[in-house]
Amino acid sequence: ALWRAHQARMAARAAGARAVEPDLRLSRQDPFGLRYIALLGLVVALLFGSIWRAGSVAEMVPGGARGAALAAGPTWEGWIEPPSYTGLPSLYLADQGEVIEVPEGSRITLRFYGEVGALSLTETVSGEGAEAASTDPEQQFEVARAGEMRIDGPGGRSWAVAALADAAPEVEVDERDARTAFDGQMSQPFAARDDYGVVSGGAVFALDLARVDRRYGLAVEPEPREVIRLDLPMPLAGDRTEFTETLVENLSEHPWAHLPVTLRLQVADAARQEGQSEPFEMVLPARRFFDPMAAAVIEQRRDLLWSRQNAGRVVQVLRAVSYKPEGRLFRSEKAYLRLRVIVRQLAAMTQSEGLDETERDEIAQALWDLGVLLEDGDMGDALERMRAAQERLSEAMKNGASEEEIARLMQDLRDATQDYLRQKMQQAERENPEESDQRSAENMMQMNQQDLQDMMDRIQELMEQGRYAEAQQALEEFQQMMENMQVTQGQGQQGQSPGEQAMEGLAETLREQQGLSDQAFRDLQEQFNPGAQSGQSQNNEGRSGGEGRGESHDGQQGQGGQGGEQQGQGGEGREQAEDGQTGEGSLAERQDALRQELERQRQGLPQLGGEAGEAAREALERAERAMEGAEEALRSDDLAGAIDNQADAMEALREGMRNMGEAMAEQQNPGGQGDAEGQPGQAQADPLGREAGQGRQAGTQDSLLQGEDVYRRARELLDEIRKRSGEGERPDVELDYLRRLLERF
Repeated sequence: ALWRAHQARMAARAAGARAVEPDLRLSRQDPFGLRYIALLGLVVALLFGSIWRAGSVAEMVPGGARGAALAAGPTWEGWIEPPSYTGLPSLYLADQGEVIEVPEGSRITLRFYGEVGALSLTETVSGEGAEAASTDPEQQFEVARAGEMRIDGPGGRSWAVAALADAAPEVEVDERDARTAFDGQMSQPFAARDDYGVVSGGAVFALDLARVDRRYGLAVEPEPREVIRLDLPMPLAGDRTEFTETLVENLSEHPWAHLPVTLRLQVADAARQEGQSEPFEMVLPARRFFDPMAAAVIEQRRDLLWSRQNAGRVVQVLRAVSYKPEGRLFRSEKAYLRLRVIVRQLAAMTQSEGLDETERDEIAQALWDLGVLLEDGDMGDALERMRAAQERLSEAMKNGASEEEIARLMQDLRDATQDYLRQKMQQAERENPEESDQRSAENMMQMNQQDLQDMMDRIQELMEQGRYAEAQQALEEFQQMMENMQVTQGQGQQGQSPGEQAMEGLAETLREQQGLSDQAFRDLQEQFNPGAQSGQSQNNEGRSGGEGRGESHDGQQGQGGQGGEQQGQGGEGREQAEDGQTGEGSLAERQDALRQELERQRQGLPQLGGEAGEAAREALERAERAMEGAEEALRSDDLAGAIDNQADAMEALREGMRNMGEAMAEQQNPGGQGDAEGQPGQAQADPLGREAGQGRQAGTQDSLLQGEDVYRRARELLDEIRKRSGEGERPDVELDYLRRLLERF
């Protein structure tokens, strides 16, 4: 009864039960909203993946509605590759229209897939034979001419192929902007072009014998010579399809210098096609010699190189011009002695076994060096000769010399002055090679020369009238004018501070000390090897020292077995003093003079405070003591000890100059402003020529972009960089640097 009551109660409760209401708020179970991603995927699948859109896949393959048939049967693919030098991209054949234009030499590649023989190719562009169908699975051929190409079979197509010919390169000479520098360096512009770019070029100079004036040494038949071949400069960066460049070369020493030649330029492209310019008639540019004696020597050199049959005639002419020279025909005894030695050598070679090519070239080089020596001379020698002529004339007037003596000395002064002014004009031309600058320098020199000529005429007139006091005063004014010209020439910059002048003086002292050290070292070598390089010249020094500055020690007697020739080299070609004074004694005297000069410079230093200034003075004192020790060692014939002391002196000089520069920088920049402020009202520039800023402002280089010749200077700099980058003997590091410069600019 209890169990039945329980069942009835449970049944009544179950009859009243109700289902739980659903909870539609899903955000608590899906806080990131991933349910929407699932919904989006379902919608995309319904739109693009349903069964009724499956037919559109066939439309995505080439051929559209034919895609299904092509996929089930044979098919093909192909492409066209133009030559690599054209720089054109490859072409996919299926994407091209019915007409295709490609360069000659393009390679066409075709591949057939599927059953062999179902597809075949017929083409007339390769020129390999009669038109015939080919069924090879893979085919390659080059386009040699215009024609047709057709693929027969399922999905086949046809094309009309136009072959674009590669035009030959062109080049022409630009004669309008050609110029020749003072030293004979030729600058010949040219223009070149090619449809795909020029890869190389050359210049060929050939002697134009029909236009040669066949007289004197040129009357005989010339010896055969190869034409002159030069490589044309090419742009290292940029487009080579059309460009303008300049051929820069110095052919002054060539046997055809100043003779008629024909210039022909040649260029080539990557297809090995060549183009040539029209023959351009010209005179081979070279250096000109204005000194009559130098011009005569160079002319005889040309005749000797023209034909060795002229050797006897050259000997006769050179003997005639050097026999009992009068006046100022030769600049120095060294030049005269060198010419006589050359004449003797040439005569001996001619009379013995005849002149061979090696001996001829050796004599020609010696004549060239002599011509340059006669032409250029030495500015310091010309100035010293002019001063000596002034002093002799002044002494003659004071001592009451005869009219004939005074007239002769006056003529010597005129000649020395003319020589000095001519060398200054040549120096100005070397520093300003452009034609406009040359005219400006020449006009300035002519004005100065005329002023001096008038003053010398006035001096001579006063002497002829017996007014020696006034003539003496006029001569002193003349000397002062020439000294002022020398100061203007030598300083180069105006407004130098005392510190800068002192630094320049110390730098000159260091160079002279280096020269003395080089001379002592060579003398030490000769002590251990007396048979080598004998005939030490008293005035010959090293690279930078004193009177013999610039003369090579190799130019002394004993070189190459030609002792006679070397008498004209190495200081004025004189042997050691007749009294037996040794070279060491001469070096000791010059070392003492250099020490006294350093003492004078040290005492005249500007006031420099601070540790750097004190260190500079101490270093210069050490240098002076080392020089004194070197002098004592030289007088004691202790060359090794002298060299050690000279090395200490040079090291102390370098240290003194370094400390002096630091002291000057501290003095000019007490507040960290640098050198940009400078003096009020004075334009400041850094060592590169850029304007310095004011105060804390940065400087600019606007001043470098001003002036009419800014583009010329930029072009010349770029030409020089290109020229050096083409010289393969330069180090790889330097060549890489030059190429980076060209890529940058």
